Amino acid sequence: MKSGSRNKSRSAPFSGGLFQNGILVRQCCSIAEFEACVRLEREVWQSADIDVVPIPLFVVASRTGGQVLGAYQGDHLVGFTMALAGWRNRKPLLHSHMTAVSAAHRNLGIGRQLKLFQRADALSRGISLIEWTFDPLVTKNAYFNFMRLGAIARCYAPNAYGITTSPLHAALPTDRLLAEWRTNSPRVTRALAGKPATPKFDKKTVRISIPAELEGLKTANPEKAARIQAEIRTQFIQSFAKNYAATSIARTAAGVDYILEPWKGSAADSAWGGQQNEG
Repeated sequence: MKSGSRNKSRSAPFSGGLFQNGILVRQCCSIAEFEACVRLEREVWQSADIDVVPIPLFVVASRTGGQVLGAYQGDHLVGFTMALAGWRNRKPLLHSHMTAVSAAHRNLGIGRQLKLFQRADALSRGISLIEWTFDPLVTKNAYFNFMRLGAIARCYAPNAYGITTSPLHAALPTDRLLAEWRTNSPRVTRALAGKPATPKFDKKTVRISIPAELEGLKTANPEKAARIQAEIRTQFIQSFAKNYAATSIARTAAGVDYILEPWKGSAADSAWGGQQNEG
């Protein structure tokens, strides 16, 4: 591909979607498109029917102020995001419930492209908050959320969705952090420009460590993995109760540390009703 073509591929969102590097992100509207989303959902999560988000919910999301966004390579769906419309403190929000990218198309920036279009669509409708849950044990997602997007987390939801049938969850409680993405904030704007907030390391900072071997323990020693998860759960809940926010992560010799800072406002202002109960 010529350099001129590459430059053209980095275009801004437009009415038909966002086109970058041969991938078009756009709104999904038809039953056939929702069926393709569910097929990709099954491929990624490999869940039993009881845990599969069905086509009618995609229909409802798209018709009631939410979003169903598809990432297409030609006519082939390679990724999607589904978000539900919400309301909190007299303001609208989007709860981004599911994002999936096919195995053959990961690490190509498609997840970020979906988020960029999701943000552009939200801002065009006057929606300044998008939230979603993510597994605190999957630190790759934490890096993306905090460092690439500029989100923060102030709520920990133990076993948010119950024990699921997906192999990705390894029969562990589905503990989740709730990401808050203030879509037009200076923090988010800087992160999207490649200038994320610098992690703080001072006396007020709290660090929560995720050992590097934890992912392997999920299958090799699930009981030990569950014990470590419980310890991490306690640390997050205690810190959030003191009005800390998870704002970044840092790699260590032993794994990855979450960096938590004192934060103005309580989690009840931004979380699931302040409950201590995606992904």
